[in-house]
Amino acid sequence: MPGLGGEDKVMAGGTPANPAMLVSKSDAVRYLALGDSYTIGTGASSEARNYPSILAKRLAEATGAKVDLTNPAVNGFTTVDLIANELGLVDRLKPQLVSVLIGVNDIVQGRTAEQYRASLVRIYDKVAALGLLPGRVVAISIPNWSVVPAAASFGDTALLRRLTETFNSIAQQEAEARGFTWIDITAASTSATGSPGWISSDQLHPGDPQYAAWAEVIWDVVREPWTSPGAA
Repeated sequence: MPGLGGEDKVMAGGTPANPAMLVSKSDAVRYLALGDSYTIGTGASSEARNYPSILAKRLAEATGAKVDLTNPAVNGFTTVDLIANELGLVDRLKPQLVSVLIGVNDIVQGRTAEQYRASLVRIYDKVAALGLLPGRVVAISIPNWSVVPAAASFGDTALLRRLTETFNSIAQQEAEARGFTWIDITAASTSATGSPGWISSDQLHPGDPQYAAWAEVIWDVVREPWTSPGAA
């Protein structure tokens, strides 16, 4: 979404591990987080408070393994920007874990639902080509941003809500068609609306407590497939 951009990259390298082997204390787990401001954590007090960093920390604590997080997300990115600037990392890094949260800026920039679908198909197909095991790729919904104070500056908030729901429905359909795990953070994004720090000072992006709430919901879903010895 409009505002300052940024990158949080911890680059991984080396020979790709056996795709069935995830948890190893001697080899780093490669986690690629694709997205926009919500993934880089615009509004958070530090990069450590964005949801991919929280998930990487949880995974390291749960397994004892080193986790190499690559977070190339940039504030304001659409699906088109992700394709141009982030998607190449899929082939370069051969990640073992992938999360994708993208779409709010497609809405802001007036892209249609079908344009969004077409771009998302390119993104999801590239990730699907990795051939990762079930649960290793998660697609995350756009949060309910229509309720934040600054939303009205982007148009009618009821319309923004409907568009967000439409885009999320598309993302869920395309994710599940490829065997990705769909995680809906809509309820979590409004679960403590009005509480201190829930919305950042820009009145648009989440604050630390909201990013933590998202991470909790996501971790509850990925904990088993990302840490289970049976899957590793």
